[in-house]
Amino acid sequence: MTGNRSRMRAGRRAFTLLEVLMVVVIIGLLAAFVAPQFFGAGEKAKVQLAQATVDSGFANALDVYRAHMGDYPRSDDGGLKLLLEPPQDEKLAKKWAGPYLKAKDLMDPWGNEYIYQYPGKYNEKGYDLSSPGRDGQEGTDDDIVNWQRT
Repeated sequence: MTGNRSRMRAGRRAFTLLEVLMVVVIIGLLAAFVAPQFFGAGEKAKVQLAQATVDSGFANALDVYRAHMGDYPRSDDGGLKLLLEPPQDEKLAKKWAGPYLKAKDLMDPWGNEYIYQYPGKYNEKGYDLSSPGRDGQEGTDDDIVNWQRT
């Protein structure tokens, strides 16, 4: 009789195949719900970073540049690169007090260059600044811009 009891206890200590399968299914379901939210958070953070950079990240640097130079950097004179390096014109180079940005490059979170235009097409009294977004194509729905879309 004592032999039967010890065998019964040994059998009860182990998990059945059904219990193991249920645990695997539960873990799979949890992963199916959590993984997309976890991986989507990285993309959402990139969008938020690009939007913050377009809305205000360059704004201070461009405003200080304008205060020193008398105007925003013109697109055809070098655009945003003038925030990092002095203009070629010696007279303007004397006014330049940059670099106006800590960043060494002008890339968005997806590795694309920000698109700058002054004078602006959409902001007629200012500049247009945008990121082509995740797809890297200008003019698509995922673009991040500093103007109101119509």
